[in-house]
Amino acid sequence: MTGQRILVVEDADELAGVLIDYLQAAGYQTEWHKTGGAVVERVRTDPPALILLDLMLPEKDGMTICTEIRRFSDIPIIMVTARVEEIDRLLGLELGADDYICKPYSPREVLARVKAILRRAQAGTLSMQSTDTALVINEVTHEASLDEQAMDLTPAEFRLLARLNASPGVVFSRDQLLDGIHNDHRIVTDRTVDTHIKNLRRKLKAIRGEETIIRSIYGVGYRLDPPLPRGA
Repeated sequence: MTGQRILVVEDADELAGVLIDYLQAAGYQTEWHKTGGAVVERVRTDPPALILLDLMLPEKDGMTICTEIRRFSDIPIIMVTARVEEIDRLLGLELGADDYICKPYSPREVLARVKAILRRAQAGTLSMQSTDTALVINEVTHEASLDEQAMDLTPAEFRLLARLNASPGVVFSRDQLLDGIHNDHRIVTDRTVDTHIKNLRRKLKAIRGEETIIRSIYGVGYRLDPPLPRGA
C-alpha cells in the first residue's frame, strides 16, 4: 500500500537522506526527526504506519523512545543500530521492537523489511499463527506458546521457530534457516541450526512429551508439523 507515512528517526543526515529517497521512490510518505526529543509526542498525536528508529540519538535514545511508545501503541518499530551487543535487548519483550537492522546496511534491505512488516499489518495481524494449531507465535511481542504454556526462547530460537511455523509442512534446508537466525551478519555454520533445533525440541518436549513437532528430513533439512490442540 503506497502513501503510508514512515517516521524516520536518524541523526545522520546522509543516512536519513538515502533512506528517505528509497522510501519515497517506493511510494511511501516520510517524516524525518533528527533528534529523539519530540518523537513520542508526535507518534501519540499523529501515528505513522511504521517507525525506523535509530538507537543512538540526541536528546532521547531509541530504547527509551521505543519503550515509551509501547506503553500506548503497537505501531511497528524497526530499530537501527551499530551496537551488536544490544541486539538481544532490542528484540526482548521488555522493549517491544518488531525488527532490527545493523549498520552498515543496504537501503534495499531496509525497504524490504519495511514492506514485509507493513504487509502483515495490512493483513490485519502481525502474528504468524494459525487458529487450528496449539502453537502460537506472536511477532509483535516476540512470545511463543504451546498449549497456552509460554515458551522461554532466545531471540534466535524464536526467529527459527517463527520461520518454520510460517510455512508448516515445508522442508527448509539449513542454509535457508541460517538466513533468518542472525540478522547481524555474524559468521555461523550449519551446525548452528542443529544446536537451535535441539534446544527447541527440548523446550517443546517439556510441554508435549515425545510428540515430534520439528521433524528432520534426512539429507534435506527440517520441517514443522503443527501440533493440534489437545483433544482435537
